Amino acid sequence: MVAASVSVSINDPINAQILAISEDQLQGFQRDPLGEIARQSGVELSVVIERVRAMLREGVIRRVRQTLLATNLAQGALVAWQVPPEKLDTAFDYMFQQDPFSGHVVIRTTDTVTAGSKYRLWTTVKVPQGFSMTKHCAFLCQQTDAEKFLLLPAKKLFALGVGHVRRRGLEPGSRAEVPAEVTDVSVATLDEEEWRVLVALKREFTPEELISDIWAARAREATVPLDTFLEVAESLNRRKIIGRFSTFLEHVKPVVNGEAVTRYNALFHWAVPPGREIEAGRAPHHDARLLARGRPRVSPRQRHGSRPRHGQTGAPRPQSRH
Repeated sequence: MVAASVSVSINDPINAQILAISEDQLQGFQRDPLGEIARQSGVELSVVIERVRAMLREGVIRRVRQTLLATNLAQGALVAWQVPPEKLDTAFDYMFQQDPFSGHVVIRTTDTVTAGSKYRLWTTVKVPQGFSMTKHCAFLCQQTDAEKFLLLPAKKLFALGVGHVRRRGLEPGSRAEVPAEVTDVSVATLDEEEWRVLVALKREFTPEELISDIWAARAREATVPLDTFLEVAESLNRRKIIGRFSTFLEHVKPVVNGEAVTRYNALFHWAVPPGREIEAGRAPHHDARLLARGRPRVSPRQRHGSRPRHGQTGAPRPQSRH
């Protein structure tokens, strides 16, 4: 249990200060991420550690981890599935619980009488280098009785931040000061030492692991000296493999005291004139995370599941090919 003196409410002023930074403001690899949260938020480091630990223990924060740009580690795609209505739930459960290469698994409501209205199950799929996404999705069709699937790999990424607490005070339509940076999708090749560092780097933190010298234990886990661990991580960051250090809040589900971070959450699909995709993706709205690809149209979610991928690396390694 959390001591009564430590608030875990997202509406607590100190927690809000911390979360406004920790959700999405620590881009790339940070040698001292908790210290950087303290510096940017103006909250003392010991208080940052105490509050983040408490919110993580109580489930207000779902996880704390260093994210990766998984699109640059292995082939992946957003996948739309056409599944008979009576088999949607069993297909969801199979992909969420039994397929190590599916990440986000979502059943969504859809607009009626549109090209995409039959595609209610959406997932992300990522396969290791040298493996076929098409063959793996065909295998999943056999397991779930899905009738069709559409592979929608990302071509460009436009990341504009996902800070729920930070965005609470923003007016609808507010814009960032600069356009979003465009990231190309290109699969990198890593050596064995880089993989060891990457696996240790990405693993979620337990409350007890949230300390000022946060990477020392991960360096031991990767069986490399701390200086080498930091140098490899910074090299991976320069190669656009590292995402951000982040505290992930429970988006919709009520947590402590019935609080919910957001009331609404949706995936939007935009029809953009050919040739203007980059311009549209860089439009500096605060409340968007965009990927350039073609998709059928769907609207807000009904059922959602996400979990770390196989091996906790963002680039799963199956033992056999489908």
